[in-house]
Amino acid sequence: MAMGPAEGGPGSGPTVLRMLLGAQLRRLRESSGVTREGAGWEIRASESKISRMELGRVGFKERDVADLLTLYGVTASEEREALLKLARDANSPGWWHRYGDVLPSWFQSYLGLEAAAVLIRSYEVQFVPGLLQTREYARAVVLLGHGRAAPAEIERRVALRMQRQRLLHRERPPQLWAVVDEAALRRPIGGPRVMRDQVAALIEATKSPNIRLQVIPFAAGGHAAAGGAFTILRFGDQELPDVVYIEQLTSALYLDKRDDLDYYAVAMERLCVEAEPPERTPEILGGILDDLYPG
Repeated sequence: MAMGPAEGGPGSGPTVLRMLLGAQLRRLRESSGVTREGAGWEIRASESKISRMELGRVGFKERDVADLLTLYGVTASEEREALLKLARDANSPGWWHRYGDVLPSWFQSYLGLEAAAVLIRSYEVQFVPGLLQTREYARAVVLLGHGRAAPAEIERRVALRMQRQRLLHRERPPQLWAVVDEAALRRPIGGPRVMRDQVAALIEATKSPNIRLQVIPFAAGGHAAAGGAFTILRFGDQELPDVVYIEQLTSALYLDKRDDLDYYAVAMERLCVEAEPPERTPEILGGILDDLYPG
């Protein structure tokens, strides 16, 4: 599998490498009959630490991986070296590490998952999806949560959001399938000019083959995801489960248990049915422009 850390921009980065390595370590542990507790004892760590390693949610010390491979009976030098190299690559910083001064740790995990996904399905009720925001709209959103921050910090946060969007234009971009509540498109974030440019940008985005955008109209009433926004990420490697991401004010939830995934997958499918079909989106957005933001 030819995968390496992302250096110059969004791509398959360290997060997905940690997930891949963790999945392989879990399979090796289970096939050798070693418990998580036993594995933790071997590397002077707790059972919960082994669980986090196998889920790819922590970094890997090369020595720990080597000790675990020995415990699991992996003696072939070629196999050991391949896994140790994966551990080294998984510890390489992603492109987002340059924004560590304005980036909470709980969101760094999401950026790694987003950069590695082949399909991103999101539902938004309050804002235009971050991957589709214009620079001025993004600035207005940032100001809502960080209005007292220095201008330089505001610009750093906006730059981070713009950098994220590069993944939609790389050589093999992910598919983005976003369902947006009509309220988010009519809420005057940043004022009429900013919203006019944002809605126009969304119309342009619908022309991209890797972007599908649907609108849930007010007429739909209540719907399957009344609880709030969420994102489902899918990866190219079948060993990696989907991940549901739910952002909160000061933290985030990452769900990968089968029951949770099934629940949110059903909710997303119902949203897509209740929303207007994608081919109607440019017409709907054009109507919003004419209605609220005439140029």
